[in-house]
Amino acid sequence: MAKVIPFKAIRPAKGLEDKIAALPYDVYSREEAKEEVKDKPLSFLNIDRAETQFDDTVSTYAQEVYKKAHDLLWDMVEKGQFKQDEKDCYYIYELIMDKRSQVGIVACSSIDDYENGVIKKHENTRAEKEKDRINHVDICGAQTGPIFLAYRSDDAINNIIAKTMQSPAEYDFTADDGITHRVWVISNEGDIADLKEAFSNINDIYIADGHHRAASAVKVGLKRRQENPGYTGDEEFNFFLSVLFPDEQLKILDYNRVVKDLNGMSEEEFLSKVGDVFEIKPAKNASPDKKAHFGMYLSGKWYDLAVRKEDITDDPVEGLDVSYLQNLLLGPVLGIKDPKTDERIDFVGGLRGTKELERRCGLDARVAFAMYPTSIGELFAVADAGLLMPPKSTWFEPKLRSGLFIHKI
Repeated sequence: MAKVIPFKAIRPAKGLEDKIAALPYDVYSREEAKEEVKDKPLSFLNIDRAETQFDDTVSTYAQEVYKKAHDLLWDMVEKGQFKQDEKDCYYIYELIMDKRSQVGIVACSSIDDYENGVIKKHENTRAEKEKDRINHVDICGAQTGPIFLAYRSDDAINNIIAKTMQSPAEYDFTADDGITHRVWVISNEGDIADLKEAFSNINDIYIADGHHRAASAVKVGLKRRQENPGYTGDEEFNFFLSVLFPDEQLKILDYNRVVKDLNGMSEEEFLSKVGDVFEIKPAKNASPDKKAHFGMYLSGKWYDLAVRKEDITDDPVEGLDVSYLQNLLLGPVLGIKDPKTDERIDFVGGLRGTKELERRCGLDARVAFAMYPTSIGELFAVADAGLLMPPKSTWFEPKLRSGLFIHKI
């Protein structure tokens, strides 16, 4: 049973939402973040990446950076640029990309559900990346980046969402990247009670994106429990900011690969070895149109690679397309044993298209692989089995904006 509760969101004053909302902190390098916040004093990226307020001699992870984030956040609250709702509410958050709508519920999820496995993970986290967000959440006294969660679609939740969306949206704007964002407030006591009950009947919730943010928020909550031994479990630090989407609305994009060399082989030798592993033929389309197929770009030509029937497996991890490519070709043929650390491989999000793979092969790569996207069902199967996905298995779009909802802890 999941505990997903309403909360008093701190959110932009009406009319400032498009100026405040920002892409997540981790899509930018430091230089990119500095460039992005130029002439954008209200952008939430100033708070999410407060090192942009200092010169480069100050470490991204310096204590004064997190203190600056705290001061910027609460200064905006003091000035009325952010306002906090007076009662606990749920919120509806719709994102529209390429005419496709994705609608989720903004709420607070339980750190106990994360700890006991009701909220399921499919990725490992890295301690150094966790530490950054632990400091940010703890020192700001607020969770500022929502965790992207998924659940199996539920009629009761869908009905409340559909009814609420018949009213005008609280926020409705289109960002510079063309993504439309709309927000509704669910404040009706009956709807709030029905939503809370509906979520309590859901046994499995999945982290789609934001594993590091989730782990960090949970660890701050556990830290505050230690600091407050008389806690009741109802305090805000026992919950973390999340947006929960039904599985039927989620779309995972392909996460493609480029490799810088052919591991010392000639092109003829490489193609011969690929042919030993896959069924290979000239491709009609750059992107594969079904599972267990890959598009391979080499010397200006696209090839279709198909996994042989004897190599197909029902194992939830080994049967992922990213695993087939790694285990059959990238590792044994190209010598890439650990794609997380090997500098010969790079990853290209599917939003950039196969033209980007062709461009990279003309710039700094020798061969590229276009992937068939991992499905949300495959993600659920891996998490249900208590297993982990290989690196760079999923690419979610559109990205949730930071700054539209803040949870004070």
